[in-house]
Amino acid sequence: MARVAGIKDVARQAGVSVGTVSNVINRPEAVLPETRARVLAAIEELGYVRSESARQLRAGRSRIMALLVLDMGNPFFVDVARGAERAARAAGLGVMVCNSDQSPTEEAEYLGLFAEQRVCGVLVTPADASGRNLEAFARHRIPYVLVDRVAPGTGTCAVSVDDVRGGALAVGHLVSAGHRSVAYVSGPGDLHQIRDRREGALAALADAGLPPEALVEIPSDRLDVAAGRDAGARLLGLVPRPTAVFCANDLLALGVLQALYAAGVRVPQDIAIVGYDDIEFAAAAAVPLTSVRQPAVVMGRLAAELLLEESDDEDGTHEHRSVVLQPELVVRASSSTPR
Repeated sequence: MARVAGIKDVARQAGVSVGTVSNVINRPEAVLPETRARVLAAIEELGYVRSESARQLRAGRSRIMALLVLDMGNPFFVDVARGAERAARAAGLGVMVCNSDQSPTEEAEYLGLFAEQRVCGVLVTPADASGRNLEAFARHRIPYVLVDRVAPGTGTCAVSVDDVRGGALAVGHLVSAGHRSVAYVSGPGDLHQIRDRREGALAALADAGLPPEALVEIPSDRLDVAAGRDAGARLLGLVPRPTAVFCANDLLALGVLQALYAAGVRVPQDIAIVGYDDIEFAAAAAVPLTSVRQPAVVMGRLAAELLLEESDDEDGTHEHRSVVLQPELVVRASSSTPR
């Protein structure tokens, strides 16, 4: 394999010093035009490419922003990544997207990698509910912003959605359609979003004069379609069976819809369904899915902008902020039949 040309090779070829080559690359206006042309010709002839990793080591920080999410198989996080990428690219940065797969162990490993790579900052949806992984990461003095999480204190920035309000929108809609027993297909209990959406659901039932027992929880360890199919099978076995189901995300709702369809249960005539996130597939389902929309792209963009503010803060004046966005109910056919 041929040796990769370095900056010393360029200097030798052009008959100039290494410092002059560096100036041509970084401060071309400081070099005489004819000297600059000679150096550029040598760069072209040798195929020299500046070592970005070496530059980053000298600077102590890279031009890469890291994004660590729970599940890249969930289109919600794809939209978050899209928003973050737009803000990062506008600032001349790249984005490294990683997937913890809801595993605190994998989260810790990725945070260690980010520290080794000296990323300029991290956007993270934590998998470790205890916060220990982020506490350990904080010692590296690399800024991070919580995404889809409420900051527990004032020690970091965060961008989240009012999930209590979202749960209330979902179940309030079902109650207004005449449903008096609602199943809640939840996810991992250590995720605060799951608890907040349940809290909102219970508040909507209370506002309608219904007891907490009107919400029948069907727990799930995962937040994917397969878990939704399993929850749908358990829903079908309930006696008495709730007439409506609220799912903690759209992937669960799509799985429930598949299970009901396979069993010959009509949606929404026999059981109404409401999901959460309003991913692209929600509107394209066999029965278009009513869902609580989260502004995922906006969430990613705002989180990246907060991170850029903090990473560019040289005088220590940055103030941590927690931004809470509002959800929106999008009504479709899966819940449209009043009882």
